[in-house]
Amino acid sequence: MLKEKELSYLNGFAGLLFIVLIGVAGGYLISLQSTLPLIVGIIACAIAFILLTGLTIVQPNQARVLTFFGRYLGVIRKSGFYLSIPFSTRKAVSLRVRNFNSAKLKVNDVNGNPIEIATVVVFSVVDSAAALFEVDEYETFVEIQSETALRHVASKYAYDQPDGTGFSLRGNTEEIALELTEELQKRLEIAGVKVIESRLTHLAYSTEIASAMLQRQQAEAIIAAREKIVDGAVTMVQMAIERLQSDNVVELDDERKAAMINNLLVAVVADRSAQPVINTSSLY
Repeated sequence: MLKEKELSYLNGFAGLLFIVLIGVAGGYLISLQSTLPLIVGIIACAIAFILLTGLTIVQPNQARVLTFFGRYLGVIRKSGFYLSIPFSTRKAVSLRVRNFNSAKLKVNDVNGNPIEIATVVVFSVVDSAAALFEVDEYETFVEIQSETALRHVASKYAYDQPDGTGFSLRGNTEEIALELTEELQKRLEIAGVKVIESRLTHLAYSTEIASAMLQRQQAEAIIAAREKIVDGAVTMVQMAIERLQSDNVVELDDERKAAMINNLLVAVVADRSAQPVINTSSLY
């Protein structure tokens, strides 16, 4: 596997000045119309032309990867104007931080439920040689591997855990993002790419089961709310009976306690306002 290595280079302005001086000297020797000066002048102009092909400009957050007739030479990372090896091929590789937004993928979770999921991947190139020579079009490689890793991670967990226990895509987004980042880093290391962060941007049930799952969630919410209401109602009834007995307000036998508990539970648990019947006669 190719690794990035720094290439030696010269200051471009000094190199350009040197090339100009050689070219001027060569032109002057050629103008003398003498055999030896003519030959030296032609050689000097040829050298100036050859050196001229070695001038290169490196933009900020960019690397120039140099190859010489198919042989990898090295990379220039520092921005500026430089004189490098003549006749070398110089390819620019961006080192800037970039985002990749995946398309919405349809995946089956661990329970077999079809879900829609998408992610955004923040990455940058840290090894320009690997990015250019180890994979074919590293940007396409990042896109394909990102979608593959997302499918793999999504298929390992359930979309949701109704009981609130266990690991789920919806309930553990931070852990899912961390696992996805680690999975991507392993896959993209060969391309010289560093994954800075990955986050889920879309997570939902697929359209064909979305309505059924919504009804299930609504039913679970209603059941959970009813459980809390019943627990509270039982507690209130217990408190009312204990308070009546401790204050000696009224003596209740088992039958009247049962009737009182029934009335209180109906009044508290019912989803509509209770309409009591007032008894104006004797309690007995």
